[in-house]
Amino acid sequence: MGGEVLFQMWESFRQSLIAAHLFYVKQARQRLLSQFEDIEGEADKAAEVWLVNHSHRFDPDVHVPGEFEERAFDAGIEFYQLLTEMRDRTLLSVVSGMYHEWDKHFRQWLVNEIKHWHRGDVVAFKVWTVDLGKLTELLASVGWDPRGKDYFDKLDACRLVVNVYKHGNGNSLSELKEKYPDYLSDPASNLKGPFGGLEFLDHNHLYVSDQQLQEFADAIVEFWKDVPSTIFDSADITAPVWFDKARAKDVEAAQESKGGRG
Repeated sequence: MGGEVLFQMWESFRQSLIAAHLFYVKQARQRLLSQFEDIEGEADKAAEVWLVNHSHRFDPDVHVPGEFEERAFDAGIEFYQLLTEMRDRTLLSVVSGMYHEWDKHFRQWLVNEIKHWHRGDVVAFKVWTVDLGKLTELLASVGWDPRGKDYFDKLDACRLVVNVYKHGNGNSLSELKEKYPDYLSDPASNLKGPFGGLEFLDHNHLYVSDQQLQEFADAIVEFWKDVPSTIFDSADITAPVWFDKARAKDVEAAQESKGGRG
């Protein structure tokens, strides 16, 4: 099978993937994230509204001067904190949706291309279920290794961020701490003592800034741009063990099916 096409990325398909991704990012900014552009101003208004709604209850015989103003200030602080938390969760939701769409398109493209030279449900199932590391291992075996590219660390970090956001504490959190601690916000980072450091952080400290969102978005664009137009088969290709095992099961199933019909 020397010279056979293993994977092909048509330019029109590449551009459609990039366009859909850019549309998602733009619309998420305009329709979702833009609502959090003036959190401080909205908190001030919330304090004013609280004071207007409660000032009639002021009783000089019971309340001290300035007490309601202080309560209004506290209401504004609470509003600010809650809205900030909502913004942070919205950012993570946008990142999660963006990553999952890229991941599904990536795996579907691999499955579609593999079908041109291999038939079988086991390989297709494996491509849909193995982790990103195994998929890139497969690509590296056929001559294209995205793991060495600048954008890959961002994709890898995005994967871990999304996993922590979805599942909470676990292996992904440990890996995120080890490889990309910048996505964990440490409120005690400036304090010295027994309760400082990454070991005390959990999924509640997960944080993505607007700039980091853009970095993730740019990495996806760079990934699609970097996919070779054509990847050919060659004699020196050694497929990963997980792929060879899945392919062997498909071959065995096909032979059994033929034998049953005979």
